[in-house]
Amino acid sequence: MMRVIAGKARRIQLVTPRGSDTRPTTDRIKETLFNILAPDLYDARFLDLFAGCGGIGIEALSRGALEAVFVENGREAIACIKENLRKTRLFTQAQVIECDVIAALRRLETGGKPFDIIFMDPPYEAGYYEKVLSQLASGHLADENTLIIAEAPIGEDLSFAESLGFEINREKEYKTNKHVFLRRKQKEEE
Repeated sequence: MMRVIAGKARRIQLVTPRGSDTRPTTDRIKETLFNILAPDLYDARFLDLFAGCGGIGIEALSRGALEAVFVENGREAIACIKENLRKTRLFTQAQVIECDVIAALRRLETGGKPFDIIFMDPPYEAGYYEKVLSQLASGHLADENTLIIAEAPIGEDLSFAESLGFEINREKEYKTNKHVFLRRKQKEEE
């Protein structure tokens, strides 16, 4: 059973999709992640890519994020996100986009300002890390102040991100997976 750990929606149980298409982040890993994010979270604009049941974005809202955008293309997962937002009473601070992540990023580019925090937990082995970071590098949804967190299997090498203009600030490893924290490189002064 998944739940909100802290904040205004604390202890509320979240519904999750049946089956193994999504991998909900465990409470322990979520707690570690949000302890790291705490200084950046208050009043943040949060983007939850490959949102699953919405647990990460909802945790961010519960802990003080101003707004969260959830991107997911699984119909059952979308229904779970909406139900979880209703249960936690955080719906007014949320936008749910049902489509492919790259299409959603392109849509958000039109008139969107940079997000403070972007979280992605894509299907492993599908090449999404490079696709998403390439899209973020070519647009303005992530600037030098945006913190990007990629949840990845322990052996995933994200060093290619350097060539796209990002730098890896930190990696936090767990038993089978890790969080990689990236930021856009500062632009050189002319």
